[in-house]
Amino acid sequence: MKKNTRRMIRDIESEVKYTREMIGKDELDARVMDVMARVPREAFVPPELQYAAFDNGPLPIGCGQTISQPYIVALMTDMLQLEPGHRVLEIGTGSGYQTAILSLLCERVYTMEVVQELSEAAASLLKRLGYHNIETCAGSGYDGWAEHAPYDGIIVTAAAPYIPPALIEQLTAGGRLVIPVGQPYSHQELMLLEKDRQGESHVQSILGVAFVPLVSG
Repeated sequence: MKKNTRRMIRDIESEVKYTREMIGKDELDARVMDVMARVPREAFVPPELQYAAFDNGPLPIGCGQTISQPYIVALMTDMLQLEPGHRVLEIGTGSGYQTAILSLLCERVYTMEVVQELSEAAASLLKRLGYHNIETCAGSGYDGWAEHAPYDGIIVTAAAPYIPPALIEQLTAGGRLVIPVGQPYSHQELMLLEKDRQGESHVQSILGVAFVPLVSG
């Protein structure tokens, strides 16, 4: 493992310990941590920011969007509790970093990005890096991607003022939805929605976060 990667993993582990009372665990799934160490984060940030790629903070990727800090990527991925046969919907492809992480933990990832330029760039990069179980499209995350529903997991990487009903509808029974909820540039909460086998939804707040807003296009 490279020195920068080791530092990133240590930072994630430190954040987990610092927030363990809020997230309800002392460590993240070993499979998630393994994937965090394997995906080349530096490939998903602009060249001029590669020196900071492994720092535990978000970075701008252009078009007013960001790549989330490693701890938040790891935490949100862990919250999905993915299995190899699962199908996942990601809202907010961004640079494609979170997409790559997901793709190594499940059967297939469907990812949507409202900014056409970012969607095309991420699709090209992911293909070039060898991540092939991914399907991308440009569109509004508020509507989800009904064509491929239902999903075992849904992850939203931008903050919405509410949990979009379409996403809840497209979640399979027993599935999990992870989403930051709140207004732009004010208090936001990372939320976990679980749909039980009877189709009822149960929501809990995990911790305070700061994300760019989820826009409808």
